[in-house]
Amino acid sequence: MPELSPPAFRPTSRLRVLWNISTCFSVMIVCTAIYVVVCLILFPSRRLRIYAGNAYGKIVGSTVFTIVGIKPQFRNRERILESKPAIYVCNHSATIDMWVGMWACPWGGCGTAKREIVRLPVFGLAYLLSGHLLIDRSNKERAIASMAKLGELVQKYKLSLWMWPEGTRSRSGRLLPLKKGFAHLAVATGLPVVPLVFHDADLLWPGGSIRPRPGTLHIDVLEPIDTSHWSTDTIQEHCSEVWQVFQDHLGERQKALPEPPS
Repeated sequence: MPELSPPAFRPTSRLRVLWNISTCFSVMIVCTAIYVVVCLILFPSRRLRIYAGNAYGKIVGSTVFTIVGIKPQFRNRERILESKPAIYVCNHSATIDMWVGMWACPWGGCGTAKREIVRLPVFGLAYLLSGHLLIDRSNKERAIASMAKLGELVQKYKLSLWMWPEGTRSRSGRLLPLKKGFAHLAVATGLPVVPLVFHDADLLWPGGSIRPRPGTLHIDVLEPIDTSHWSTDTIQEHCSEVWQVFQDHLGERQKALPEPPS
């Protein structure tokens, strides 16, 4: 696969940046408030709340990256399957990742988040009502048990999952080790794993920054990985396999550095 050039940036004045961020925040607050009401109305049906979350994500996600001038450009987007559930895993290095993920997630797809997200004002309530999945990572045993329960929900509702398996945003843009949650869910559900490689997203909207840079975000949707032979006894092996797929497809600037000699 040819190496991609870093995104070309268009200059943006501070006043324009402030206007963009203020507009994004206002849109998010209004849409989230409406979404909470919709979720309360649809509370008896988790499936409908999940689909409402998909609609919310597509509206808010596209609004955010349109306002800030970031244009997602996919290669092989047809591999995001609307008709067949899958586990979509993405590398995570930038603020814009979440909004693009919310927009690109297929209908009937679910996000996953740490249980601590419910503590966030307004947005935590929205996520709690959404029917999307919460992961308890307070200890290893509880985390594995929660994965089994989530697997049952995924199978019951025939859901796709959209995950950032590094577990946190990479501050350097380089690939981090992958948490094992996605692999446990793959074992529990038998769903294929589809890696999405976000190239140089951290150059467009660095973590912790309120000054996004307009430009094109290149995203590769890679071939699905069959997980029918995966087992809990070989979880680490499967995590390493998927990690290596990311490592092979990222540009040199974002590849994980070799571990220093001990």
